[in-house]
Amino acid sequence: MRCLVAILLLVLLGNLCLLHPGLVQADTQFFPIPAISTSKNDGKDFGLIVPALITGPDGDLKYLVAPMVIYNTIVGTRGTLNFFRYEPGGKELRAVASWSEKIERRFQFNYVDPGFSNGRYSLAMSAGYFKNATVRFFGLGPTSQLNDQTNYTAPEARASWKFGVYANEVTQIAVSQRLRHMQSIQRGATDLPFTTDLFPTTSGVGGATILGERLTFIYDTRNSIVTPTDGTAITAYAEINNNFHKGAQLYYSRYEVEFKKLIASESKRAILVIRGDLQATLGTNVPFYEQSSLGGQNNLRGYGVDRYIDKQLVAVSVEERLHVLRARLAGVMADFEVTPFIDTGQVFNSYKNVSFKDYRITPGVGFRGIIRPNVVGRVDYGYSKEGGAVFAGLDFPY
Repeated sequence: MRCLVAILLLVLLGNLCLLHPGLVQADTQFFPIPAISTSKNDGKDFGLIVPALITGPDGDLKYLVAPMVIYNTIVGTRGTLNFFRYEPGGKELRAVASWSEKIERRFQFNYVDPGFSNGRYSLAMSAGYFKNATVRFFGLGPTSQLNDQTNYTAPEARASWKFGVYANEVTQIAVSQRLRHMQSIQRGATDLPFTTDLFPTTSGVGGATILGERLTFIYDTRNSIVTPTDGTAITAYAEINNNFHKGAQLYYSRYEVEFKKLIASESKRAILVIRGDLQATLGTNVPFYEQSSLGGQNNLRGYGVDRYIDKQLVAVSVEERLHVLRARLAGVMADFEVTPFIDTGQVFNSYKNVSFKDYRITPGVGFRGIIRPNVVGRVDYGYSKEGGAVFAGLDFPY
């Protein structure tokens, strides 16, 4: 099985070079990286990543092709191919294909162009199929118990588009639509109890087919979309959703206001980042995976993904991004940062039920590698009363 995965990755990489002959002509640097990690929900990983960093004549990163062969202690051997294409102005294409020995599958495509039609509009599209076998559910509410931890497999398909119009250089109004089809949840890959056995009446366990329409206001003065060092971003949206699953409540709505502020030192070797997030879901029998959640790589990083789930959410995060090194890495300049942080927040069913005793706090530290203006690699460790959690990703948490 492992040999087959490796051969498939090499074939896919060869096909990409044939489809894009310019890749062969470009300056290409290979940078093998051992992959050893642990995650609160996803088990331990051991393997190898071989990124190919492809730069243009100007020295800017144009493509990142990263085949991976990983052995995971829960789902077995996983083969993954990541393909990223970067263009000036923040235009980016991402494609990911992943296949695991046990249950898990992932196929994803994302395209974003923040300066479409000479900068007058923004455009984004995405589609994907996911089958995650290590998802956890503890029940709803801020006081859900660790002893009620369950596991399920989440097979789902998603598609979305977004079109924005710039009112000026920093203000945008966008309309978007998303389709999410979630099958009935299935047994997971761990020895934990099956979610349906402990929470059989929770809305969403039987599946959902959701069509959502969203209106978004964006105010963004940051000096970069992917790797900002200064500025303010405010995003607010209102979304109406239709659940076409048989027997489900047809309509519910969701709302969010998010604030981000970056304050840089004069040398920009230290950047203070503050984020506040307020979410609300209105409606009855809303599927649990459509409600607000805390825990994971983007908030309350000391807990596993979706540790706390409920209709409403308030969260605040603060981190200090400290520059420690600049070096040439595989032909491109890379910056490295150490980032102490603290996350706090809570979920709740009604704003009448907000209580300071239900706030969770998770301090931690992150390590970042940045190839400006397009690439961020990070590893964050957060601590909580339920133990530590480690998360890795290809972007900032906020």
